[in-house]
Amino acid sequence: MLLHAKESLKKISADQEIVIAMGSNVGDRVSTFDRALQMMKSSVTDQPRFLNSAIRGMTRMGPHELLKKLKEIEKDIGRTGGIRYGPRPIDLDILLYGKSQIDSETLIVPHERIHERPFVLAPLVDLLGTSCDDGIETSWHSLSKCSGGFFELWKKLGGESVIGTEGIKRVLPVGNRLLDWSERTLIMGILNLTPDSFSDGGKFQQVEAAISQAKLLISQGADIIDIGAQSTRPFAKRLSPREELERLIPVLDEITKIPEIEGKLLSVDTFYVEVATEAVKRGVHMINDVSGGQLDPRILKVTAELGVPYVIMHMRGDPSTMQSEKNLQYDDVCKEVASELYTQVREAELSGVPLWRIVLDLALGSPRNVGTIMKLLRAVTIGIMNGANIVRVHNAGYCAPGAKFYDSLYKGRRWEN
Repeated sequence: MLLHAKESLKKISADQEIVIAMGSNVGDRVSTFDRALQMMKSSVTDQPRFLNSAIRGMTRMGPHELLKKLKEIEKDIGRTGGIRYGPRPIDLDILLYGKSQIDSETLIVPHERIHERPFVLAPLVDLLGTSCDDGIETSWHSLSKCSGGFFELWKKLGGESVIGTEGIKRVLPVGNRLLDWSERTLIMGILNLTPDSFSDGGKFQQVEAAISQAKLLISQGADIIDIGAQSTRPFAKRLSPREELERLIPVLDEITKIPEIEGKLLSVDTFYVEVATEAVKRGVHMINDVSGGQLDPRILKVTAELGVPYVIMHMRGDPSTMQSEKNLQYDDVCKEVASELYTQVREAELSGVPLWRIVLDLALGSPRNVGTIMKLLRAVTIGIMNGANIVRVHNAGYCAPGAKFYDSLYKGRRWEN
């Protein structure tokens, strides 16, 4: 469909699915992204590096009305005229609008330079996935002016080989830092404060023992310390939020004081809103939810408000039912785990957690039979070779050297003793 400028004044009666590019290279870029996203929800060289992303949504605004609203958001956030292509706190462009092709004095859709900008295509292709799942995506690809759609355009610009170069890197915003996924594999060391966990139950209940273990994990190469005060092994007794906090807070308060924690990240392994909120207040950088929001759905909205990364683990049922025959049955474990994780991610997104703050955990340690685990392990091994970024382990000393060796082979990182 070709829309001319005069048609922009007509009311759009049906929701139109759209894609809007976002870019920022001034100030707190992640907070600016978050602010722009929230404002849209309510209505719809010698300069710093840009942070780029793309979001997908629905609107009943006409294309030119939408453009006007986006420009208002840019202005409210602090963008002024400035130098063209120069530094700006926020840049909002309509990449795609329904099935429409638009060419007017003020708006061209698809964006006229989309085919020559890897920093626009990369987040767009991430957003679209690897295949066309519905009619609107098929239409979008047909508008790319390339027989293979945006996927082929992306390949022509270098595709995934471009990711990790100085030009484009995938990053995870954590606090005031941007974790560069292309640099190396991160080690998340597990610190259980429970009496009944599988491998180390009862070892680190005392504050002194827990701090010693945290220091050991860091010395062995851990980048993240994941602290858990609630056991989620099958049939484990569930603690209340208050009981969990009573275990967690004394250790958390002490671990934030040790010199070794400088430059490291803290994660809290919990599914309770109350625990997650208090932990973040006391210095935790990310929330690791074994249930992905299934055991306490309130945590999704609260995580969005806290603005921290959210680890979604795959889990069927809860500790009392995860060993049931139904929950252990898989016809195609890789497809089913992927599908179920996708559902959890969508729930998190709808609650306000943006994709750039979501980390997925396939839960290799969850109850499954040996054959199923081996199938998943094979897929995960391939996944690591193709970009999996965090390894969560009990013994960092065994795993860190392996990750370092892998990085030197596959991520192009120089081996360091």
